[in-house]
Amino acid sequence: MVKILLISAICALILSVLSGLIALPLLKKLKAGQPILQYVKSHQEKNGTPTMGGLFFVFSAVTIYFIFCGAKARLGLVAVSIGLAYMIVGFLDDFIKIKYKKNEGLKPYQKIIFQFSIAIISGLFCYKNALTVLFIPFIKESVDVGVYIIPVSALIFLAITNSVNLTDGLDGLAGSVSVTYLLFMVLLILAQTSSFNNIYLRESEYFSICELCSVLIGAILGFLTFNMPKAKVFMGDTGSLSLGGFIGAISIFSSNSLFIPVVGAMFVVSSISVIFQVVYFKITKGKRIFLMAPFHHHLQMKGLTETQICFYYSLLTSIMGAVCVIFYL
Repeated sequence: MVKILLISAICALILSVLSGLIALPLLKKLKAGQPILQYVKSHQEKNGTPTMGGLFFVFSAVTIYFIFCGAKARLGLVAVSIGLAYMIVGFLDDFIKIKYKKNEGLKPYQKIIFQFSIAIISGLFCYKNALTVLFIPFIKESVDVGVYIIPVSALIFLAITNSVNLTDGLDGLAGSVSVTYLLFMVLLILAQTSSFNNIYLRESEYFSICELCSVLIGAILGFLTFNMPKAKVFMGDTGSLSLGGFIGAISIFSSNSLFIPVVGAMFVVSSISVIFQVVYFKITKGKRIFLMAPFHHHLQMKGLTETQICFYYSLLTSIMGAVCVIFYL
């Protein structure tokens, strides 16, 4: 099993790099450049960098997934569908930005409607298919939430997709943290299937989820060869929203929803820092907690380089992931 996961990850990495080499000149030719927010002064030199790079790592991951897994595993297939659905929302957002040469794509309410619709459908799927068990972090226990999986799943999808999207503010950041998260999700699932005698899904279903993690890891690593500082291409909302969808589906379907704020703590930091900043700004009529939100921009204004921030975010994700896995060993 591990051998297949490694081989598929390598295949996805190679295909992602090849796809990038083909797609990047095309994106430049189409002038698919990312407009940069004016208040992020240190990023003005990035204005016009091609975006929608998420297309070639999602394409690579999904292609290799079907080569190795086919369409037999139900959960893997649905997880792929959810990731692609969120990718379409992100693509529409990026397309509008490029077409009209502005940083705002879909209206916030439009994006929320699309995201919420996918989230509710996903929650209903979980309930109808008895995917209602949640493993509890740090203890070998689980809880069955029954029909409440519908609002829980919807909330999780909305939170993780927007959190990954907010984390995608520095070269390589969302990609590197996502790779680390997915790696520890594979280790966590493997540890859980060994630890629990009464695991409630068929082994093939768990394998399909691990396989999806593996191809995403390989494909994102391939994308990062173009996205690490200084980025030649951005993943755009096409990539970040799809990543959030994949991560949400993988975590929920493997009963690891409650591990998202633990292993994915740095995603949470991105969203929470924005919420705190906005609320504090309104309450104090102009004062700020951070120099800039999300928190990675605060660190950047404090003097840390983008590479350093990527390393520290990935390191903290690794530590939290390792702590979670240890409890099942």
